[in-house]
Amino acid sequence: MQQDQPSDPDPTTDTLVSEAVADAVLEEAPARHRRGGGRSANARRGGAAIRQMPWTDVINRDHPTEPVPPEGVDAIHNGAMRVLEEIGIEFLNPEAVAVLRDAGCIVDGENVRMGRDFVMEMLAKAPTEFTLTPRNPDRKITIGGRHMVFGNISSPPNCSDIERGRRSGNHEDYKNFIKLTQYFNCIHFAGGYPVEPIDIHPSVRHLDCLYDKLTLTDKVAHAYSLGTERVEDVIEMVRIAGGLTHDEFDATPRMYTNINSTSPLKHDWPMLDGAMRLARRGQPTIVTPFTLAGAMAPVTMVGAVTQSVAEALACIVLLQCINPGVGCGIGTFTSNVDMKTGAPAFGTPDYVRATQITGQMARFYKLPLRSSNTCAANTPDNQATWESMMSMWAAVTSGTNMVYHAAGWLEGGLCASYEKFIMDCEVLQQFIAYMQPYTTTEEDIAVDAIKEVGPGGHFFGIQHTQDRYETAFYSPFLSDWSNYENWEDRGAVTTVERANKVMKQILAEYEAPPMDEAIREELADFVARRKQEGGAPTDF
Repeated sequence: MQQDQPSDPDPTTDTLVSEAVADAVLEEAPARHRRGGGRSANARRGGAAIRQMPWTDVINRDHPTEPVPPEGVDAIHNGAMRVLEEIGIEFLNPEAVAVLRDAGCIVDGENVRMGRDFVMEMLAKAPTEFTLTPRNPDRKITIGGRHMVFGNISSPPNCSDIERGRRSGNHEDYKNFIKLTQYFNCIHFAGGYPVEPIDIHPSVRHLDCLYDKLTLTDKVAHAYSLGTERVEDVIEMVRIAGGLTHDEFDATPRMYTNINSTSPLKHDWPMLDGAMRLARRGQPTIVTPFTLAGAMAPVTMVGAVTQSVAEALACIVLLQCINPGVGCGIGTFTSNVDMKTGAPAFGTPDYVRATQITGQMARFYKLPLRSSNTCAANTPDNQATWESMMSMWAAVTSGTNMVYHAAGWLEGGLCASYEKFIMDCEVLQQFIAYMQPYTTTEEDIAVDAIKEVGPGGHFFGIQHTQDRYETAFYSPFLSDWSNYENWEDRGAVTTVERANKVMKQILAEYEAPPMDEAIREELADFVARRKQEGGAPTDF
């Protein structure tokens, strides 16, 4: 709670000092912004729009939160093993069923049961962490351990901004979100389509979208597992963009897919097909069951986690049978529903705990963990803020390695918001700053500085402060720290309005990352040829 101000403040007290410092910061800000703008992938810290944090390998040094004791982990593990042994998982893909039958699983039609010893033997082959190297090797990321990476929102059919309102996804908005994905150093990978461009026919949509993703960004790319042709096309496009031979592509993880089970207890044909194709080429898969407690999973959160773990492990076992040692991650999308309406709820206390418990299970199985920055809000308002902060806090405290939908998510994933994207990137930067380590050298402890100031003085003017003031604290690009009168005099601009302005400035100054023209032409030729061949089959 804020303390009351003294009734008769002395002019040398904190109030006047704070106002003077605020005014100095406001005067200095434009100059600091102008100093940004290096062009290399690692050094770029923003242009005229914002001064952002540099690209960095984010390490979460905090101990994860563990809501259940060791015996609780054992109980969930035993429950998941019982699901796999006694109930089984349906694999709606004959090839997957054949692989598991040959490995010794019990098969009854599409239902596959597997013993716990076999499951643990296969899981032991999966790496605890793996790298993903895109066409720009400086953008390589590590999945697992204490590493933490963030990706853009993926797959909503709609997008919105405060000026044009909510609308169906289109190609132009898709490219704009891809540009934002490239611009922000706190976004480490380009996940699925940040908005679905429905003005491009589904048969060729993946070709245009991946061409844009691979030319407008130089970050790790994702392939949707939505049919053989789409997956094979994306594999080839990523290979071409990297200037790689087939052997070079297969030797190192360059891309990934994320697949969802069809809860409860099913894996469908196209998801399995895509995951198996990538596994054979040495490319990783994140397996993320979509389990909503009370709807597609038990109403108890530990029951929902148990089912989710069983569904994820079954597919990871399959992929290890196909290519032992291929990278795999366990994803969590376990939340609750509104029991009055059946609508999904996100960023709830139950969601936080489910994510943390799944983190415990991921560490038990020595697998990387994926979670998401989710909310159910329909507009970038206070609800969106607190639900997203709860989701992000779940990611940080669970030991999550890969945060999906980290920027831009609204409406339970049905809408990509431009303003929310900018607001989320501010939050991501703050979490990255929070996770930076502290040192405790003699200069950090600063006893000499304390002695120099002595009782009743201040630290603004001493050399210790002067040497460090520019980098001592995190400096937000979106927050307005001015007092009420100054804020009102400047038009009383809200956070969402500021985010809209920043978004426009970023898109105006965006520069595509360099690409060899011969590679660009080869990529364009591949897209043209595949379009001429008809692209991928559809039901339309």
